[in-house]
Amino acid sequence: MYKRILVPTDGSPISGQAVDAAIELARACGSAIVALSIAEPAPAIPSVEAAMVVDPGQQVNELLEHAHGFAAAVAERARAAGIACTPIASFMPDTAQAIVGAAREHGCDLIVMGSHGRRGLSRLLAGSVTQAVLAHAPVPVMVLRPGAGASAT
Repeated sequence: MYKRILVPTDGSPISGQAVDAAIELARACGSAIVALSIAEPAPAIPSVEAAMVVDPGQQVNELLEHAHGFAAAVAERARAAGIACTPIASFMPDTAQAIVGAAREHGCDLIVMGSHGRRGLSRLLAGSVTQAVLAHAPVPVMVLRPGAGASAT
């Protein structure tokens, strides 16, 4: 049915639920998994009162290191379940675009991802990566919402 499943992760509990679902589905279908973690640059907030010099190269390296760790953790879980997994980390300002691009680039035929379930002002301010992926994905997208008692942060 599905040969390669993309599972984006940010290390959150809801993305962990998506990882569990992707591993279970991969086991049932005989699929491989591509674990993707995106290092997203922090938004720059200019200050009139003070100037600060930031080395963007150092920030990128730290963010990529965290992303590699998240993807590697998924790969370890998948491999422990007997599922082949390719961990990928990338640095990109648009997470949804990175997810859609990775699905295309790695020949994935399904995306399994969690949705934090933000509503109202929180969704307006944070945006909806899930909504953008659903709108632009070249393949089906399975969206998992926070379970009962889970925090929708």
